[in-house]
Amino acid sequence: MARGTMHAPKPEGQRRRRNAPTHGETVLPADDGTLRGPELAELTAGREFRAETVAWFDDWRRSPQAAIFERTDWRRLATLAPIVDAYWRRPSAAALSEIRMNEERLGATVVDRMRARMRIESDAEAAEGDLPAGVTSLTERRAGLRDRLA
Repeated sequence: MARGTMHAPKPEGQRRRRNAPTHGETVLPADDGTLRGPELAELTAGREFRAETVAWFDDWRRSPQAAIFERTDWRRLATLAPIVDAYWRRPSAAALSEIRMNEERLGATVVDRMRARMRIESDAEAAEGDLPAGVTSLTERRAGLRDRLA
């Protein structure tokens, strides 16, 4: 996807350039509200934060992206927490810019996830994971047909 556009990439068969993607798509689990990762207090040695900052951190812990976060990703959020806390106390363009840039790297918005080739699993896809033995999922069947037609 070109930077700055809101358009999704074209389907493989319609693309002019046939270069293979440098990396595949990451499918994130559907939003189930599960708290993942450490608590903010664990990463910041018990430092006190405003309720808005703790809620911001917990939103990240509940996000589908949190399922693939590594220790370094949690550390980045913990490093960013004081800036978020300062922003809630006294909003500034500089703080907001830093927050936005760091959140972009972690896939905060739809466009950020599209650039990173992340996709949140739909409810239908999640249900397909529980198919009985011998039954092919619709997604796998479509992929097989696309491969044969290409």
